[in-house]
Amino acid sequence: MSKDYQSVADAVAAEIASGSLRPGDRLPPQREFARQHGIANSTATRVYQELARRGLTLGEVGRGTFVRAAWAESGVIAPALTEPAVGRIDLELNYPVVPEQSALLAEGLAGLSRPDALGHALRPVGAAGLPAVQASAADILACGGWRADPARILFAGNGRQAVSAVITALVPQGGRLGVEELTYPVVKAVAARLGITLVPLAMDGAGLIPEAVEEAHAAAPLHAVYVQPRLHNPLSLSMPTQRMERLADLLPRLGIPAVEDAVWAFLRDELPPLAAYAPERTVLIDSLSKRIAPGLTLGFAVAPEAMASEIAAALRSGGWAPMRFALEAAHHWQQDGTVKKLVDAKQREAAARQEIAARYLAGFAVRSDPRSYHCWWQLPRPWRADTFVAAAARHGIGVVPAAAFTVGGGHAPNAIRVGLASPRPDVLSQALGVLAELARSAPEDLVTD
Repeated sequence: MSKDYQSVADAVAAEIASGSLRPGDRLPPQREFARQHGIANSTATRVYQELARRGLTLGEVGRGTFVRAAWAESGVIAPALTEPAVGRIDLELNYPVVPEQSALLAEGLAGLSRPDALGHALRPVGAAGLPAVQASAADILACGGWRADPARILFAGNGRQAVSAVITALVPQGGRLGVEELTYPVVKAVAARLGITLVPLAMDGAGLIPEAVEEAHAAAPLHAVYVQPRLHNPLSLSMPTQRMERLADLLPRLGIPAVEDAVWAFLRDELPPLAAYAPERTVLIDSLSKRIAPGLTLGFAVAPEAMASEIAAALRSGGWAPMRFALEAAHHWQQDGTVKKLVDAKQREAAARQEIAARYLAGFAVRSDPRSYHCWWQLPRPWRADTFVAAAARHGIGVVPAAAFTVGGGHAPNAIRVGLASPRPDVLSQALGVLAELARSAPEDLVTD
């Protein structure tokens, strides 16, 4: 029985889904592919066309056809930010770890290891946590002279759950959520699951443009705005005071709330958040995964009184309530000074890694902040982001294409985000050196038999 091109394409897609074919892997020439699968050359051509149509592969004249993306469980292509890749240098996921981290955390947990304390810490707890933990959380989140009212702090299992719960509470199904034109990929996934339309909002060198919010709201009402005003991911921008004030003045006039993602803000803790400028209109979201440890899953939502009950209900109904052990651990680490020591260490480490990036990527169009754990690289011609990501993957290095962050149907910038946090400094240096040499070469130079 002859094979149709759809079934063969499905089989290749299954190999990509299982990980047998990884991003950057090169498919055989079409004639060889036809022989391997016992199909006609014309059928092989249609298979390759179908794989490209699904967004699974990328073909380059003179170079071949390459797997371009990982496969998400939903069946939607996830260009990056999925799971850590085994055996690759990971410049995709960004998990800051400092050498003294484990020793500091272990010392702070000594008090929880007693049987009575451990039994207490393993009891269930609600979204409001405990008053003592709320007070510690207010101290953890304090920055730029701002400190949250402890009674307004709700907890989630992790930062992504906090994002999901807040968006669920503020934006109805079919509603419109304004986001920066380059935004956190998880928000794109959350919106797709909830049936929410993301509205891209223009940015400039100072971040989100407030007038873009006003124009979008005038065209069709927005239910909320999601914004990263401090160390924006992926651009590392921090909005200046005047821009923050303009946005804060706009929110009550339009009658819409802001969802402020402050996950990276601890690296610039001298700057106050948007919640300091518009406390009754801003829900601030944060987590401990970057500030303390990747495996510590605890999220925060600082909710204005008028929104707190709906957000708490969303946390409960979504099964996103926190683990009491994480609450107790965070409380102990704040009380004994561990959090402050880790934040100081990670600020120093981020600065050191930025120096490495500046050394190896000198001469390229790179945007970042001296205290950020990532940078935005505008690639030189003739490179395109997709082809560069595939070429980097063939060298065992994972980076994130701009398409992962781009909202709407517009053209994605010809850029990549480079995460600096995960590898050891020596491995980071090696990887950036390879990427720099790759960028200086022409794509045609990389053709292999």
